[in-house]
Amino acid sequence: MTDVAAARAWLAALQESIVAALSRADGKAFLRDAWTRPEGGGGVSRLIEEGDLFERGGVNFSDVRGDRMPPAASALRPQLAGAPWQACGVSLVLHPRNPYVPTVHLNVRTFVATPSGGDAVAWFGGGMDLTPYYGFAEDAVHFHRTCRDALAPFGDDVYPSMKRACDEYFFLKHRREARGIGGVFFDDLADDATGRAFALTQSVGDAFLAAYLPIVERRRAMPYGEREREFQLWRRGRYVEFNLLQDRGTLFGLQSNGRTEAILMSLPPKVSWRYAWQPEAGSPEARLADEFLVARDWLAAP
Repeated sequence: MTDVAAARAWLAALQESIVAALSRADGKAFLRDAWTRPEGGGGVSRLIEEGDLFERGGVNFSDVRGDRMPPAASALRPQLAGAPWQACGVSLVLHPRNPYVPTVHLNVRTFVATPSGGDAVAWFGGGMDLTPYYGFAEDAVHFHRTCRDALAPFGDDVYPSMKRACDEYFFLKHRREARGIGGVFFDDLADDATGRAFALTQSVGDAFLAAYLPIVERRRAMPYGEREREFQLWRRGRYVEFNLLQDRGTLFGLQSNGRTEAILMSLPPKVSWRYAWQPEAGSPEARLADEFLVARDWLAAP
């Protein structure tokens, strides 16, 4: 059975370590906003806006609970509908200012439900994925290799399976296109006496900085102009569409009466939509869709 106290302590420490590293990279401190919810529990939101590196970024820790599981949490486990529950997690989204630095997302969480007359049921979920605006093969390879290495101790089949799940989940169905180059994604990973699910979740969370910061350092000083900035804002529109229309975490947060500001901090501060617009064929902007927003084996890339 999951040691919820141990999972909570690791998640809180993970938030602090990631915020410290990101603050050093940006040069600006993150705002700290502690909050509670009437139904039980609360969390700490850490936010940066108008930084040197990050136009907006948030790293949230939450430990919330309630008397009845919301629909978004019980959809895959209908037998637990209406059960008391507790959820702990860290979720982050970073929107850099420079269009050559990709947006990134990480989420790691645990969920425990106790049905009436039954034993507590616990499971884990999470993952990380990368959303570039201008694609670089070496960045995609680095990100996926770091994900693979984090999962390697848990079996050779784990990374390929979670990579496929990520490609399938972060896909805008109404656009018929991927949100980014993927990464790894897992959900409803049942806990057992070995603690494997918790250990796997820890390995993914602890690998985040190694997966992302080297890419940031390679791209943050690249010069850009109005063209690149306009394309970045247009692509950010896809990010907004996914988070508001499809993302289960957003739905769960809103359905569970979470802190709205913390839930929607994943949205970029500036975004644009252009009617029926597409990049010119053969342009650097078109290359993103042609070569990067397609499911492929990045570990086999040259």
